[in-house]
Formats: sequence, C-alpha cells, structure tokens
Amino acid sequence: MKITVKKGNALEQKTLCLVLGVFEGKYKEEQLLQLDQQVGGAFSRAIQSKEFAGRRGQFLLLHNGSQSLAERILLVGLGKEPAFSLRSLRQITSSTVKFLTEKQLGNFLLVLPQLPIKKTALDERIQVITEGILLADYRYDRYLPKVDAGRPVVVGHVDLLISTPENTATAKSAVAAAEAIVSGVCFARDLVNAPGNLKSPKYMAMQAVAMAEKVGIQANLLDRRELERQGFGAMLGVAQGSEQEPYLIVLKYQGGNEADKPIALVGKGVTFDAGGISLKPAEKMDEMKMDMGGAAAVLGTMQAAAKMKLPINLIAVVPAVENMPSGTAIRPGDILTSLSGKTIEVLNTDAEGRLILADALTYVGRYQPRVVIDLATLTGACIIALGNQAAAVLGNNDGLIRELLKAGERSGERFWQLPLWEEYTELIKSDFADVKNTGGRAAGTITAAAFLQQFADKYRWAHLDIAGMAWAEQGKAGQPKGGTGFAVRALIEYLRGQTK
Repeated sequence: MKITVKKGNALEQKTLCLVLGVFEGKYKEEQLLQLDQQVGGAFSRAIQSKEFAGRRGQFLLLHNGSQSLAERILLVGLGKEPAFSLRSLRQITSSTVKFLTEKQLGNFLLVLPQLPIKKTALDERIQVITEGILLADYRYDRYLPKVDAGRPVVVGHVDLLISTPENTATAKSAVAAAEAIVSGVCFARDLVNAPGNLKSPKYMAMQAVAMAEKVGIQANLLDRRELERQGFGAMLGVAQGSEQEPYLIVLKYQGGNEADKPIALVGKGVTFDAGGISLKPAEKMDEMKMDMGGAAAVLGTMQAAAKMKLPINLIAVVPAVENMPSGTAIRPGDILTSLSGKTIEVLNTDAEGRLILADALTYVGRYQPRVVIDLATLTGACIIALGNQAAAVLGNNDGLIRELLKAGERSGERFWQLPLWEEYTELIKSDFADVKNTGGRAAGTITAAAFLQQFADKYRWAHLDIAGMAWAEQGKAGQPKGGTGFAVRALIEYLRGQTK
C-alpha cells in the first residue's frame, strides 16, 4: 500500500473516488454547494429525500458526471460536529476503507485531514487517518486460499489531501509515524492470531528475535536450563505441564543516552492456556491462543519504537510458556518458590499468568528501570467489570497511572483505573506460603494486581489488564475477528510523551 500527501482544491482532483466528510446538519458549506452543482443536485436531493443525513457511519456514493475529474464521490456521514473526535476520525476512516474495498475500490483520495476538529493539529489528524487506513486493510490470511474472488480488494494507493503546501513535511512525518506504529500493531495481531499448533513458546521467541534483528534491537533468550539455574520457580511451575519448552524473551532497545535508566515493558506470554489441572470449559477454549496478547503488545511496541527511532531506552521481558494439563502439571495446593524467594500457594492452576509475571517482574528489577509496565490478558473479572470498552489499569504510582490514562485517551485505547487498597492484599494471604495465587471471585482483577504488587515493590509500576480488549469478535467496530494488537498505540503515545 502507498499513502501519499497531496495539496490543492478537493473538487479539482483527478481520482477514482473522492471522499468527503459531512457533518449532520452542515449541508450548506461552500465546498458541498459547489459539489452539488457538479453532480447535478444529486447531493441536495439525497438530503431532501432523507437518503443521506450525515449521521455517523452513513455513506452516499455518487458516480460523477463530466464536470469533475473525480470518477466517483463518496460522502461520509460524521454525525454531530461537537461530538466528533480523533477517535471518531480513526473509526470513520476504517469504516470508509472497508466500504470502498468491498466496492472493489482500492485507490482513492481522502479529504478527511481538512476536517475541523477542535484542539487538534494536522499531524494528529493525519496520523489517526493513516492508522485507520492501514488497520482496516489488515488480514490474517496465512491459512486462507491465496485467490478468493469474493474477498474485498486490497488497498493500493491512497492520497491524503491537505489545504496548504507549508504543512506537507509535517503531514509526511505523521504518515511515517503511523506506518511504524501500525507495523507494531499488525505484528502483535499476527502473533495473537497464530494457532496454538504453530505458536509454541519457541515460535514466539524466534519471532521476537527475527523482529529484533530486523529493526536493530538486542535480543536474548533464557531457555529451561538457564531458568532452572537462576530459580524461575513460578514460571517453570506453569511450564512443567507442557511438552513445549519455556523461554524468557529479553529485548533491549538503546535509543537514549547510555546512562539513562530504561522503561521496562513486561508481557504475559501464555501461548495457549488450557487452564492446567483446573481445566477451562470447552466453549471458546479455541480463543485461548490469545492469552499471550500482553506479550504481543510488548513486542509490537518494541518494533514500533525502534522503527520510529524514539530517543529512549527500553527493556522488554516476556515469559513464554504453555499451560496444559498432564501427569507432570502442577496441582491445586502445590507451593512454588518464585525467583524472588517468596513462596506461592497455587489454589487454581488457571491463574497462571500472574505466576509467570511474578518471576518476570522480579527479573526486570536487575535493569534498575525508572518505570515498569506489565500487560496481560489476566482476568475474566476485568471483562465483567469493564466489558470490551476499556482495559483496567492499577499500580503503585498515581502519577504513572495518570500518564497512561492520558495516553490511552489520546491514542483511542482507553484505560480505567481500579483501586489497589491495602485491604485487597489481605485476600491473597496464604496459610501455607507467603501468598496464594487467587483471592477468590470477589474483585478478581484487583486481587490479581495485588498479587503482582508483591513482586513489583522496588520500582514505579503499573499493571494493564487487557483481557477484554486483546481479542475482538467479528464485526465489532469494524475489527475483524481475532487479535486487536491493543495497547501498542497507547504505549507508543506514552513513550513519546516521555521523550519530550
């Protein structure tokens, strides 16, 4: 796909399809009046007949006459102008691209960058539009037929029209940034969508190493022997039920000064989660290939940061395991000794993500990070609390949490803070070990974070439970069924804020 920036008058552009946005009730704008003349009054007739009203998500495709260089004109409903935001712009762009590709139109020109969205700059609008275009074109087709006549056309060339030539360099820079970010999102989506018979912990480790070599990131893998030598008892406890070998993936990106302390990202990497002895229900167990969504987001963020050459130092730590039932699997009631030396009573083997994160959070402390952010598809309780609209954020530093909340709003990937009061820690105290790995059904997302906090007490730390956001059902907000790559955009937005 090629995305280019053009400047000029929208109604004087030669293109297969010219795309214009229309706010509800804003039908008398000068550009729309000129357009109506060119199309012989077709626009005003559509308004009068209520075929088109500019409501959010409405489309009106006109085949133009000889008065215009555009062969077609697509009018896109934007809804009420005061409610329109950058998040709306990204979603509208994706919906528009899907509409056009289903019409077998892969080349078009968007005038959307010129939309008057309050408190936004051109580079912000260009970035979210480019993200919308690229994400709408995403497909995981590794196992699909190479030729399918019924599938939408692939996007070929998109022009973004701006009004003044002085902004060309800024617009091109925003396109490049969006392309880097979406490359990370799509890398994460590919990892999540890969089936369990392909996506072993070793496969994910090799994918991470290959990505790191491509973008100039230092990579290191700790195999079972090294994990045993160092004492990763919690992580190895989860891995012992599977024939697949565990790996700890460690990536280092040096974009800042040598002396600068890194920001650390830790991602849960359970490549398939059957629940262990505490076996999951059969329904939708196939979706448990996505239980490494946190790891995927971390790896995608590292790729995007390196491609953008962010002036910052990053460490990524991903514990990669498979959680299976077998004669060698851990049992409810077993006690594990973690890397930190703390003992953990395992009451539920399906609460395995927090076990591998406990060792990873301990391990990352050796890099003396200034901030640690972990990401995990950790609890079903998070979906009960927040649905599929936001991820939960908890932590031990309110300043860090506020920065993540702001980054989430700016990127369109929302977080919502849940409390982490001392009283919740009481629920994970064990009679036989330092802690137990579940506090019961009540406040499940919070007690899981309270467990993690026991291993993240030496640095500023935030925990993102992305259980409700890492996987989408087909048709939701235009997202194809499967991995979403959630949190890559938000993390990049946060990291960019740390470089200023």
